[in-house]
Amino acid sequence: MDDFTAAKSALFRFAGTLLAFGTIFYVSSVERSQPNGAIRNGTSRADGRSPATPYATLAAALSSTSNPELEAGDTIILMPGHVETVATANGVDITTANIRILGAGRGANRPQVNFTATDATFRVNANGVEIENIQFTGGIDAVVLCIDVNGKTDVAFRNCSYRDVTGQCTVFFKAANNSDRLIMEGWRYLGDAAAGTTAAFRFDGCDDLHMTDFEIVGNFGTSAIQFLTTASARIRIDGGPTRSFIWNQNAADVCIVDTVTGSTGNITGDLYLRVTDNAANITEAITGATFSVFDNVWVCNAVNEKAMLINWTASTDA
Repeated sequence: MDDFTAAKSALFRFAGTLLAFGTIFYVSSVERSQPNGAIRNGTSRADGRSPATPYATLAAALSSTSNPELEAGDTIILMPGHVETVATANGVDITTANIRILGAGRGANRPQVNFTATDATFRVNANGVEIENIQFTGGIDAVVLCIDVNGKTDVAFRNCSYRDVTGQCTVFFKAANNSDRLIMEGWRYLGDAAAGTTAAFRFDGCDDLHMTDFEIVGNFGTSAIQFLTTASARIRIDGGPTRSFIWNQNAADVCIVDTVTGSTGNITGDLYLRVTDNAANITEAITGATFSVFDNVWVCNAVNEKAMLINWTASTDA
């Protein structure tokens, strides 16, 4: 599939969600041979309006200086093979509300956001932002925080992934207080097996969060998913259409934890949880006194064993 076809494919694939108005901008770090000759990104022709004249970076496409025309309802398409290097705090900073950032491509050819400094962050600092089909990678050990949703509402991440490449990030994703109605759908997180990560996903006061259809594997000192600082109300974590899976390879043996001990919501099947210590308490794979759990939530704590339903206290008529 050539690059023009890939871009068209992305448009058709997302046609059900694209608004009827708005401008489409393109981003590619790859020099591409186009019908009218080779176009190198960053030249005077790089206005982002077509795959032949893309912006060289997502940061440029988001910048009010480089792209003053970006506004609500617009879509930014990252082309296949694009690599966005994030080397500073807020190196990618999304400040325009109600835009979509969509990755074109499949598998390893999907656009990539690579973190190369310990303070590097990809910040969502606007309401109503939707991000889909992007692979995030940790290109340096001990990145403090990769993705920062800065207290913004109605943000959605769909079918994205993360992979540790060099060492481990400390925290991959955090949504700050008031990041309400956050949608986390189709995440695939492949963390390093060695210790170094505190949590993959942290939620601080994220009311009406919905997290579904995910896979999280790594060594998490606190938990794979953590609720902290400010209670989150009415959260929902579920297996989704393809079932969801968490494997914590740390002796902490917790997959979902509420360290606020006041968050509320529902954790439902089909959800499969794997902990590491054979002596681990099955009950505490999910720790949060005010959550409710619905079958089927399965927990396994050793190889060569079959998982059992999490043994929280069953509801009664009393």
